[in-house]
Amino acid sequence: MNEAFIFDAVRTPFGKFGGGLAGVRPDDLAAHVIGEAVRRAPKLDVERIDEVVFGNANGAGEENRNIARMGTLLAGLPVSIPGTTVNRLCGSSLDAAIIASRQINTGDADLMLIGGAESMSRAPWVLPKTEKPYPAGDMTLVSTTLGWRLVNPAMDPDWTVSLGEATERLADKYAITRAAQDEFSANSHNLAAAAWDEGFYDRLVTAVPGTDLVRDEGIRPGSSAGKLAGLKTVFRTENGTVTAGNASPLSDGASAAWLGSENAAALLGMDPLARIAGRGAHANDPQFFGYAPVEAANKALAKAGIGWDQVGAVELNEAFAAQSLACITAWGIDPSIVNRHGGAIAMGHPLGASGGRILGTLARTLQATGQRWGVAAICIGVGQGLAVVLENVTATTGPAKTASAQTATVKG
Repeated sequence: MNEAFIFDAVRTPFGKFGGGLAGVRPDDLAAHVIGEAVRRAPKLDVERIDEVVFGNANGAGEENRNIARMGTLLAGLPVSIPGTTVNRLCGSSLDAAIIASRQINTGDADLMLIGGAESMSRAPWVLPKTEKPYPAGDMTLVSTTLGWRLVNPAMDPDWTVSLGEATERLADKYAITRAAQDEFSANSHNLAAAAWDEGFYDRLVTAVPGTDLVRDEGIRPGSSAGKLAGLKTVFRTENGTVTAGNASPLSDGASAAWLGSENAAALLGMDPLARIAGRGAHANDPQFFGYAPVEAANKALAKAGIGWDQVGAVELNEAFAAQSLACITAWGIDPSIVNRHGGAIAMGHPLGASGGRILGTLARTLQATGQRWGVAAICIGVGQGLAVVLENVTATTGPAKTASAQTATVKG
């Protein structure tokens, strides 16, 4: 099979709910990162793009007609480029990368543009269609911003608890304290702020035209566990631990990345950053969705033929601090290798875009640190998890080698 590589990644700053990107349609967010990815490829003939695959979790509003296709057309790319949209909730854009990498592996494609977009600010309210016209009673609008809506009454009630209550149950099960969650969350903010100050995100992030947002909007420099300890719990009034401070905020944003075969290096005019070495998906009880990345990552590592002792960097999407801590503990890894440049608790979690964010951040982290192996993992509502293992090509071959030499070395 052909090897699949990641060549470049770019995303918007992530805006807060009702914040700096709330005035931008999700299909326009998608079009912006698609256009920016194209602009950053110096030798690209856009006709050589095999397909665009984008993730989106909502699908009920302005993105409802296949956001991959809409974003491609709005970006001015040729109408001949196909587009498909993936919905695996929070894992949608990481799933887009997995799908694209398989197409590359099988030889069906040489060059794929993947990513995802979400505007949680602009997610609509929906009204169920009545079975008969002119109902006599009141009808209730339902928010599509996050979580369950229009639940099938046959579904087990334990499966349909809120994401926050599910996280409380996970914290109970694995004895994760409020103090540990607040400490983890404060660290996320401070690492993200430091990474921005040090210029780590300068290459990874592109501002959206017509907005003033140049950094992730939710970051709070100088956060501390002490400050976060003063926040009230949200989902339980007694014995609760989950607060607005130790959970990822509702967010808006988009991400994109170039994936391709060895041949894509010449098409893009870029050397690859990393090889996609392993992929994993796992599902468990829906109310313990936060724990599903544990086995997803273990499966991806097994596919890559390595163990956790060889992993030098992890990007774990921080849906909640308790969920993240449960996964890190289960893996038995050094927490310092996880989210070195901050995570979703600080930067935000626009559902369809987050998988692309962690994949691009991981590739650039491996490049910056020289570590060979990294894992990107994400939890997904309704009890699923996804993971991808990346191998840093330059760590094994040296940056001066050509893409062809790099690939030959990795294969050998």
